[in-house]
Amino acid sequence: MYHDDERRDRRRKNVMGSYNYYKMFGCFKRKFKISDLGPPPDVIDVFNSYSMGKSEMSPDKIFRFLVEFQREEGATIDDVERVMDRVLNLSRSHLTRYVFTVNDFFHYLLLDDVNGPIKPQVHHDMTAPLQHYFTYTGHNSYLTGNQLSSDSSEVPIIKALQRGVRGIELDLWPNNAKDGIHVLHGRTLTTPVPLHKCLKSIKEHAFVNSPYPVIITLEDHLTPTLQAKVAEMVTSIFGDMLYFPKASDKDAFPSPDALKHQIILSTKPPKEYLQSKNVGKERSSLDKDSSDDELEDRRSNSDQDDDDDGRCSVSDKYCTSEVSSSTTQSLSEILGVDYEDEKCGHQKGLEYKHLIAIHASKPKHGTRKALRDEPGKAKRLSLSEQALQKAASLYGVDIVRFTQKYILRVFPKGTRVTSTNFRPLTAWMHGAQMVAFNMQGYGRSLWMMHGMFRSNGGCGYVRKPDFLMNKGPDGEVFDPKATLPVKKTLKVKIYMGDGWRLDFSQTHFDAYSPPDFYTKIYMAGVPADVAKKRTKVIVDEWTPVWNEEFTFPLRVPELALLEIVVQEYNVDKDDFAGQTCLPVSELRPGIRVVPLHNKKGEKFKSVKLLMRFLFV
Repeated sequence: MYHDDERRDRRRKNVMGSYNYYKMFGCFKRKFKISDLGPPPDVIDVFNSYSMGKSEMSPDKIFRFLVEFQREEGATIDDVERVMDRVLNLSRSHLTRYVFTVNDFFHYLLLDDVNGPIKPQVHHDMTAPLQHYFTYTGHNSYLTGNQLSSDSSEVPIIKALQRGVRGIELDLWPNNAKDGIHVLHGRTLTTPVPLHKCLKSIKEHAFVNSPYPVIITLEDHLTPTLQAKVAEMVTSIFGDMLYFPKASDKDAFPSPDALKHQIILSTKPPKEYLQSKNVGKERSSLDKDSSDDELEDRRSNSDQDDDDDGRCSVSDKYCTSEVSSSTTQSLSEILGVDYEDEKCGHQKGLEYKHLIAIHASKPKHGTRKALRDEPGKAKRLSLSEQALQKAASLYGVDIVRFTQKYILRVFPKGTRVTSTNFRPLTAWMHGAQMVAFNMQGYGRSLWMMHGMFRSNGGCGYVRKPDFLMNKGPDGEVFDPKATLPVKKTLKVKIYMGDGWRLDFSQTHFDAYSPPDFYTKIYMAGVPADVAKKRTKVIVDEWTPVWNEEFTFPLRVPELALLEIVVQEYNVDKDDFAGQTCLPVSELRPGIRVVPLHNKKGEKFKSVKLLMRFLFV
C-alpha cells in the first residue's frame, strides 16, 4: 500500500508536461522548461558502490547500505523488504526482479517517514526524576493571539497538546458574579473561557500525541471558596488521571515513565497568598546586607507576567488569616460574598493545596537567594527572561546547580504583547526545564522550540545532557561561560529541493518566471557554536539543485540546533519558502530527506530537501 500524497505527486508530474508558461506584458508568453527530478551525482555514486557497478540493487545490498552508510543500527532485512514492496508498487511492476534501479533507490531516499533526518521513536531513558528533562511548555496556553485583546479559548490548548506540548498554563480569575472561574489574561481585554471547558479539553487530548505527563501550571487569582471549586472540578473531570502528590516527592519528583497518563498540577500553595504583602513592605523587610543585584532582581521580578502577573489580585489583598472589620466589609463589597463563607472556603481550600504536586515560587528576596538549596523541598521557581539573562551573566553556575535538583520555569517578558518569544538557548544551557513559549506565535525562536522537541520521538520530554546533571569531585558543575574545545564537527551537504510546484500556485513566488530559490543554514547553540551559511541562488527553477557542503565545528553538540530556511530571492524582499529546525544530537547520518514547514510550523505536503549529514 502507498500514501495518497505519493500517488498525487506522481500523477501531477506525469500530466504537467515539460514546460511552464508565464504571461509577459499581457499578451506575450515566456516558456520555461521543467527539469526532470533525477538523482544527484552523489546518490548515483552510492548506488553504484553498493550495487557493485550493476544496474540493480538486491535486498542484501540495500541492507548493507542501511547498516554501513546510513548507520541504521537496528535495521533488519524485513525492514528492507517492506520498503521495497512500497517503492516497487509505486513505480512499476517488477514481475521477476525483486530489485531497485537507481530511480527506485532515489525514490526510497525521498520517503520522509522511513528516511527522515531524525529518529521517530522515543529512545531516551525516561526513568530519571522529572527535573532531569526539558519539558515542552506553553505560556498563556489559552490565548488565540496577542496578549492584550485576543480571545481565550480551549482550541489553542488542544492544538498545543496535539503538537506534543506537555506544560499547559491557565490563568484563573473569578467570573463577574464571583461564583465561578474564568480563564483569561487578567486586567486586559482578552475574552474569558470557562475553566471547565479547558480542563475537559485537556482530558480529551492530553495523551493523543504522547503518553507522558501533562503539567498544568495554574496562575491562581482566586478566593479560598473558588479554590475549593477548582479542587472539586479537577478531581471530578480528571478522576484517576489526576496525580496526587506523595511524601517522597519532597526529595525528588517521579520520572516521566512513572507518571505516564497522569495530569500534574503546579501552582503556589494557598498559604503563599495568605502571607503575601505589597512590594513596598516586602522590600523593607529585606536583609540589610542584601546586595544591589538582589534588589534589582526583585524589581525586575515584581512586575513580570507570571504567577500573579505582577498585578494585585483579589486573594493577595483580602484573603488574610486575620481580618479586621473594615477589611471584612471590603471583602463583602468587592467579592459579593459573606466573610463567614470565606472562612469555610479556606478550610475547603486545604483539599486544593493537597492536589498541588509541584509547588511554585517566585524570587521574593532576590534571584540568587531563591536559587539556594532547600533539602526536602522539591519545587518549581519561575523567572522572567530578563531575570534569567541577568542571573546568567552574574552567577550562571548557581542556576545550573539549582536545576540539577529543582525545576526552573522561564517565561516571556510582559512587553511581548504580540505573543513573540525569546531565544531559548540561554535557558537550556543553564538547565532550565520549562521554557514557556507563546505557541500561538511564530518566528525563529518558536522554530527553535519546535526543533528541540522533535527530539525523542516528539514525546514532549527531552533528557538533559549529562554535563548539565553531573558534578565533579568537589561538587563543581558545568560552567556555561567556560571556553570549551571542539567536541564534534558536522558536515551538511544540501543536494536539492522539490515539491514547491505541487504545494504552491505557479505564480505564488513570481508572476513572470519560476522562482529563484536559495537556502540559509543556521547553527544555533552556545555562543561559540553559532554560525550562518548560505547557498547560491538557483534562478528560474522549481527544482533547485545546489550540491553545496558546509562544515560546523561544535563545542556543545548536545544543545545545538540546525535551522534550515529556504527563501525565494527578490530585489525588494525575499519570499519565505519553507523552514525546519533539527536537533543536532538526533540527526541520523547519511543521505536523508528533510521535510519543510510553514511559518507556523505546519508541515508542507510535498516540499522537501535532500541532504547528507556526516559527523567527523
